[in-house]
Amino acid sequence: MQTALTIAGSDSGGGAGLQADLKTFAAHGVFGLTAVTAVTAQNSLGVAAVLPMPPDLVTKQIDAVISDFGAAATKIGMLATADIVRAVARAIDAHHLQNVVLDTVMIAKGGATLLDDDAVEILGVQLLPLATVITPNIPEAERLTRRRISSIADMRDAARALISAGARSVVIKGGHLDGPAVDVFDNGTTMTELAADRVPGRHTHGTGCTFSSAIAARLALGDALLAAIEAAKAYVTQAIARAPNLGHGQGPVQHFPMTR
Repeated sequence: MQTALTIAGSDSGGGAGLQADLKTFAAHGVFGLTAVTAVTAQNSLGVAAVLPMPPDLVTKQIDAVISDFGAAATKIGMLATADIVRAVARAIDAHHLQNVVLDTVMIAKGGATLLDDDAVEILGVQLLPLATVITPNIPEAERLTRRRISSIADMRDAARALISAGARSVVIKGGHLDGPAVDVFDNGTTMTELAADRVPGRHTHGTGCTFSSAIAARLALGDALLAAIEAAKAYVTQAIARAPNLGHGQGPVQHFPMTR
């Protein structure tokens, strides 16, 4: 059985963060390992509180699980502070982790800040070049590139700018634009648009976490990168369509096939 590590924050509502990652890993038949970067108090209505973990505790969690179980892939989500970003970058380098999927989590669905300003710059310099692929949504790509994105053409330009900044591969998620859900993939030599019908509804909490962890799971299972991204996009589309109608705000998706 393949293993995958999620380095991410805990979502008490269970729809995003490492909870979504573990569900996604399990749905793909991959054994999930965790390194908790922050504990949040949140639900479908928003984030009430955030407590970042000490960076050395994040490092020790990574050391503990990698030294025993290894990891065929690693998904990185909420990192909260610049010191945690530095610690995670050092750990990835020290353990020579492969198939690293960096979900550049910066702002929660409800608007709460999940990555401070200093950490954004450190992430771009130290962590972005270590990732196999990064998966920013449009607001995150705007923050990383310092440019406005209001069209697919803008997404293509931003993806190429991130490649120029040191990213090996990029998927900019287009969910914030109107119309079909179009993502843009770029690895520096090939640029591809990935389209899917938009599923209506308010139950989209944790879709970014789910997408990136699905990519990591598929990479752990041996998929090539673009195939992993395509499979992850199809998985997320179905997860939204099967949403269990929980919560009074932006509710969670359904990570597992319906059993009844």
